Amino acid sequence: MAAFFVLIFCAAVPGHAKEPGASPPPAVKMAIEPIEIVTASGAHRLRVEVARTPDQRERGLMFRTSLPADGGMLFDFHEERPVAMWMKNTPLSLDMVFVSRAGKVVSLALAAEPYSERVISSGGPALAVIELAAGVAQRLSIAVGDTVKHPIFER
Repeated sequence: MAAFFVLIFCAAVPGHAKEPGASPPPAVKMAIEPIEIVTASGAHRLRVEVARTPDQRERGLMFRTSLPADGGMLFDFHEERPVAMWMKNTPLSLDMVFVSRAGKVVSLALAAEPYSERVISSGGPALAVIELAAGVAQRLSIAVGDTVKHPIFER
């Protein structure tokens, strides 16, 4: 079963320092797109960077020191499968929202510890992960079963 897990996001980039304050490698360009998350408190519109390529997913939010209040990153795996994340080289605490192909929230990891190498699992198949600044998932009342609207879901 472990062979099905993909450990990507926030991974160390070979040849670069791994300590807080390390000099980041060059940024990878990503599209910024609207996304909507429908929760018990209503529909919430955000603008997220979309990581579609292996290089974009590997870089993720590494070395970032801030995120816009209505921003984050959507990681598109292109296929539904169990995924795992870590926070190596990531100075921000993040909320991770794991989403199925149908656009349903399948699990959450709240306030992930900056720079941690602890593996954070989706707990089951996910097509995508949305990373938000820590506290945003709670502020928006995001819960398992909520709906995420973006063109990558149900394609």
